Amino acid sequence: MLAVTLVISGTTFGLTSCNDAKAQEDNTAQAVKNVELIRTSQSWDGVELPDYLQGRPELVAVKYEFPAGQKLGWHHHPVMNYGILVQGELTIIGLDGKEKTVHEGEAIVEMVNTIHHGENRGTKPIILYMFYLSQKDLPLAVQHPEIPLK
Repeated sequence: MLAVTLVISGTTFGLTSCNDAKAQEDNTAQAVKNVELIRTSQSWDGVELPDYLQGRPELVAVKYEFPAGQKLGWHHHPVMNYGILVQGELTIIGLDGKEKTVHEGEAIVEMVNTIHHGENRGTKPIILYMFYLSQKDLPLAVQHPEIPLK
């Protein structure tokens, strides 16, 4: 492979071999793809999300892993959050009984200040990446152990 760089009067000229040109061609053929998974102002239950918090934001990313058959306790999120389910199926149940099942590869926007819980009713572990729009010292979730799971 031949690569030569010439500098004449402050101008840089680069000469590359045929192999370098082929590599550049291959990279162009492998273009970056993007797929918008979700764009919304509502949580999964159709409720409008609250306005942003005032003050300095703290962005938090969390990877969750839930074994098959696992149930999370009742909780609520005081901050907005959304995520991508990369493996398994997650069923989210609101205190009112409303349910949403999120499938592998789907995005989810969680409820804010509304009590709910999640279950892995599937046969394989769940892997879920969640992103929280928070502030320093705010909890990502508030547990409600006083509410029994069924």
